[in-house]
Amino acid sequence: MRIHRHRNQKPKVSVPVFRANEAILAPEVRVVDEKGEALGILETGKAIQIAVERGLDLVEVSPKAEPPVCKILDYGHFKYQKEKEVRKQKAQSKEVDIKGIRLSIRIGEHDLEVRHQQAKKFLERGDKVKLELVMRGREKAHRDMAEAVLTKIMTLLRADYPIRVEQATTYQMGRLTTIIARG
Repeated sequence: MRIHRHRNQKPKVSVPVFRANEAILAPEVRVVDEKGEALGILETGKAIQIAVERGLDLVEVSPKAEPPVCKILDYGHFKYQKEKEVRKQKAQSKEVDIKGIRLSIRIGEHDLEVRHQQAKKFLERGDKVKLELVMRGREKAHRDMAEAVLTKIMTLLRADYPIRVEQATTYQMGRLTTIIARG
């Protein structure tokens, strides 16, 4: 069976696209020069001509304004700065994972303590924890016992941290699941 590695690649940094020089579609634009001083509303052709005379580019920084706001600046440097900002934001943001912990009705005290320590470690890292209790055969007739195991581990975790229930306990095809996060 072929493994598709390209399906789970993370998206690359998306930088907003800015129109420059001849790509600007508006007939008139509000122009700001490289020093930040407003030159007023000019025809696009005349604004591009002023930018070329100064050896710079005319870049549309606010296309939704009426008329669009354009700045006279070095387009390459401007684009580099925007990419740098996006990369910095991406580095500061943390992706929250959902970590799964499996339990059973007949779990022993020590095994429950091991699962408690695992969940505690995941919550310390800032991840969400999916508690999953799988029931087999005749265990499905004793949902009350299964819910008791889930409440027991949740009380152990509440003793360590304030817990927020992201998804309430649900029962589907012989398994009880709940998702919790650090509150």
